Amino acid sequence: MIGNVDDPTEIKRYRDVVRKAGIHGDYVIIGVEHQSTFDKNMIFRILNYDATTYINQVESKKEVYPIGSFVFYTGDEEWNLPETLKSIPSEMEPNINDWRLPVVDLKTMDARKLMNRRLRDVVEISQSMFAGSYDGLRENRKIETESFMMAGTFTHTNIRREDLPEGNEINMCKAMDQLFQRMRDEEKLNTLKELLKVKLGTLSSSLEKQFTNISLEKLNVLALNIFNINSEEDVLKIIN
Repeated sequence: MIGNVDDPTEIKRYRDVVRKAGIHGDYVIIGVEHQSTFDKNMIFRILNYDATTYINQVESKKEVYPIGSFVFYTGDEEWNLPETLKSIPSEMEPNINDWRLPVVDLKTMDARKLMNRRLRDVVEISQSMFAGSYDGLRENRKIETESFMMAGTFTHTNIRREDLPEGNEINMCKAMDQLFQRMRDEEKLNTLKELLKVKLGTLSSSLEKQFTNISLEKLNVLALNIFNINSEEDVLKIIN
């Protein structure tokens, strides 16, 4: 509750992830915020979260555990926002109580420190995706399919489950070959659609819809006959 005592405003704040952890027999509370974009007020949000959590512990009249908050950042650009209150210039800086904002950047974190194999796979694959490293992704090793999908989500890479080999575990080399083949097919389809728009002026919504399910074989036939097409009926004769 903040604001005027007679007319307060209720505000609610929810962390992305909160966990209670034991470290050498001592309990700590760990809060994690996932950011894929910049938020210039992030340091103040963390301060708000932590202060509220401390107040709630005090008011519950139970033991007060220390709180550690982190930002897990998965954006394309390097994090360039203040990670401490003292990053804000002020002549009063020596007298300002500081509050740190530790940022864990997916692109630069050390995957070797991760004990869990699945998490290590996700981080390593994500870093290769960010770097555009074909060799790093095409290693001859097996990983869980969900780990590959998770890395695609973190890096905003358009990967569909049907684009990958079947099974709960995939071979990275085979998976990348299959994925790149799909991308080449999509590129070919998009090129053909642009050529058809040039020839016909526009494409109807019904024809656009049929292109979503066109087979690779018919796509190749369409490419061979592109210069003989003068109407949508000509296209339909080939793909149906």
